[in-house]
Amino acid sequence: MAAAANVPQFASLYVGDLHLDVTEAMLYEIFNSVGPVASIRVCRDSISRKSLGYGYVNFHSVSDAERALDTLNYSNIKGRSCRIMWSQRDPSLRKSGAGNIHIKNLDKNIDNKALYDTFSLFGNILSCKVASDANGKSYGYGFVQYETDEAAKQAIERVNGMQIGEKTVQVSAFVKKEDDGDKSNFTNLYVKNLKSEWDSEAKLTEAFGKYGTVTSSAMRSDAKGRRFAFVNFEKPEDAKKCVEEMHMMDVDTGNAKDELDADGHPAGKLYVQRAQSKKERHAELRAKFTQGDGISAGKGVNLYIKNLDEDIDDAALKELFAPFGEVTSTAAKKDDNGKCKGFGFVCFASPDDATKAVTEMH
Repeated sequence: MAAAANVPQFASLYVGDLHLDVTEAMLYEIFNSVGPVASIRVCRDSISRKSLGYGYVNFHSVSDAERALDTLNYSNIKGRSCRIMWSQRDPSLRKSGAGNIHIKNLDKNIDNKALYDTFSLFGNILSCKVASDANGKSYGYGFVQYETDEAAKQAIERVNGMQIGEKTVQVSAFVKKEDDGDKSNFTNLYVKNLKSEWDSEAKLTEAFGKYGTVTSSAMRSDAKGRRFAFVNFEKPEDAKKCVEEMHMMDVDTGNAKDELDADGHPAGKLYVQRAQSKKERHAELRAKFTQGDGISAGKGVNLYIKNLDEDIDDAALKELFAPFGEVTSTAAKKDDNGKCKGFGFVCFASPDDATKAVTEMH
């Protein structure tokens, strides 16, 4: 049985990895077939009202919730495999990291269900997740949280160094990164403005492997087709050496070398730095905008926007960024024919709003 032995005395389930078009009505139809549903909520962005990709299903009875967890976990909903677990209402338990393990060097074909099937042999699993992008493509690592530390220790002893799929995995206890932790001790790098010849993860690994053993790499493209990557080294000293020698290396990206991106980095230079969480990047951007970067607080925070469509005008630019906060001014730079040159500026009244716009739109 998928449910933990110490079953919660409430009948609430977390349902994650949902397609963004999944609605409460769809979930009701699926889960009500197991037992009477008390309520359903798909969590949404407070501004755009778009789905955040997860929700909660509350049953009238714990036994119905248990049955739903057993029978519907990893089932297909609108083309995506959903991930179900007990809703943990105690934040201290949820954030403690007890019984949590980290799995690296996962075969890209291993999904949430395959990971669950592998690790459920060692104890009751509270949460199981393969890290992936918006399209469900694996980043090559994942997490499993057990009900007990004993189960986690057994999983580490039995699975670490074992081959799963086509790769030998590394399994270790999950170490929670504190916000004020040692940021000088890192192994994972974020890379952008990639060289054109790095057209595969194999070539990326070969290039970075000159500085030490690369345990995993993942290459992705954003919605605008801009490529970026993550490279993880076995040793922190190798990662640091790579940053020192490769960051700001000249690359041919097709852009003017002195052109700056939204983060103020030269478009013609390779970017190689310690990978940051979204929360950490958000805090850093907020601090940067609060300081003003040469713009007084009274005048707001000005953002440089590029890769705009030629039909964009000031009004359309304002409409595009208005969901993130009060926009005091916009300017879409135009050529002699009245067409947008592909870049512009948006000024927000608040650093928080500017930070939110960069975090969500960049």
